[in-house]
Amino acid sequence: MSKPTPKPIAPDELLKLAHAVIAADRFPYLATMDGDQPRLRPVSPVRTDGFTIYVANLKAYHKTGEIAANPKVELCYMNDGHDQVRLTGTAEIVSDRKILQEIWDSNPLLRQYLGTIDNPMLLVYRMVPNRVRYMQEWALEYYEVPVS
Repeated sequence: MSKPTPKPIAPDELLKLAHAVIAADRFPYLATMDGDQPRLRPVSPVRTDGFTIYVANLKAYHKTGEIAANPKVELCYMNDGHDQVRLTGTAEIVSDRKILQEIWDSNPLLRQYLGTIDNPMLLVYRMVPNRVRYMQEWALEYYEVPVS
């Protein structure tokens, strides 16, 4: 089987394609580091602003300590056609009450599971990318997507 040849993509089209992949994948994978061991798990983002992704978490989860020790993370999204978007960046805890309230109000599962926005176990991470890459189905070559 020969390697697929990637089609040229105009910069404005690249942004649309990357955003479409993110919109199509409800459960991207989040990579963190546990000391010198990479860890990967599916997550369910609670908010998406362009390429900035918000993920709710519980303080008791193991990834809380991993991110505290090393906030460098990567999210990988893939659509049904196997196109990928990889967001490389830093995770930071959201403390802005307005943003937390907007996320809380728009997420019935959080409200049902945690009961109150002031639940001490709740953390929301903002994944701020410093690099975004897009790859067409198994082409094995990434396009750099403008972050800003």
